[in-house]
Amino acid sequence: MINSTKIKAIIVDLDRTLLHTDKSLSTYTLNILNKCKKYGIKIMVATARPFRTTKQYCDLIDFDAMVVSNGARIICGNQWTDYGICQQSAKHLLTALSRYPNLRITLETGDCAYSNHPIEDYETILSDDLGGLSNTEGALKILVHLDNEETLALVKQALTDDLYFTIAHGYLLQIMNASATKWNGIKAMLDICNCSYDETVYFGDDQDDIEPIKMCGLGVAVSNGIDDAKNVADYITESNDADGVAKFIEHWILKNS
Repeated sequence: MINSTKIKAIIVDLDRTLLHTDKSLSTYTLNILNKCKKYGIKIMVATARPFRTTKQYCDLIDFDAMVVSNGARIICGNQWTDYGICQQSAKHLLTALSRYPNLRITLETGDCAYSNHPIEDYETILSDDLGGLSNTEGALKILVHLDNEETLALVKQALTDDLYFTIAHGYLLQIMNASATKWNGIKAMLDICNCSYDETVYFGDDQDDIEPIKMCGLGVAVSNGIDDAKNVADYITESNDADGVAKFIEHWILKNS
C-alpha cells in the first residue's frame, strides 16, 4: 500500500515515459503535475536529453530541478553543475573512432550537438573535426549509433577508464564521464532540494532508469518500458501514450492529499 502522505518529490523521465511518442504532453498530464505542485510536491526531471531540448517543457511545467544529459548536467534554479568528459579522454575516444568513417558519431557539448554524418530526427551541425570541437567546446556526452554488431566492440576498445556507456532504445550508445549517471545526478539533485530518497517516486522506462527505479522510495515503470525496468519496479503503470504517469499520480498519490 502506498503512503501518499510520505511523497515529497516526483521525478520523471521524459521520452517514452512522461511524453507521448509524438513528444507532446496532454492537458490531463499537465493538470495533474501542476496539481502536485499546489500540494507542495516537487516535480523534477531526469532525462538523457540535453537542456536545450528539455527547456521547451519548462514553459509548460515549472520543474523544481532537472538532471539532463543522463546526469552530466544538474540544474537547480540558478545552480548548474556539469560532470562532462575530460578533454584528454574525449579527444582520445573521438580520434580512435574517427578511424572508422562509417560510424555515426555525435558530440554533445550541452549547448550544441555536432555529428560526422546526418542524424535522422536529431538536429546536429555537421563537422569532420569532432575531436577539435571537444577541445574548444567541451563534451558532456558522445553518442554512437549501433548500426552493426561490430560497433559495440570498437567503442569498448576505445574507452578509457574514466568513461562508461549505456544503450538507449536498443540502438543508441551513450558515452559519459563515469560519475555522470542518472542516479548520481538524482542523488545530488535531491540533496540540493532537501528531499530524501524514500520520499521520492521515480518513473522511467529504459536501461538508465533501472537504478533510480530500484533506489527511490517508490519506483514505477511504464508498460511500454523494457522488461529489465519493469522487473525491478514496485508498480507498472499504463503506457506513455495512455498518460500512465499522470494516472498513477492521480490514483495513488493525489487521492489522499
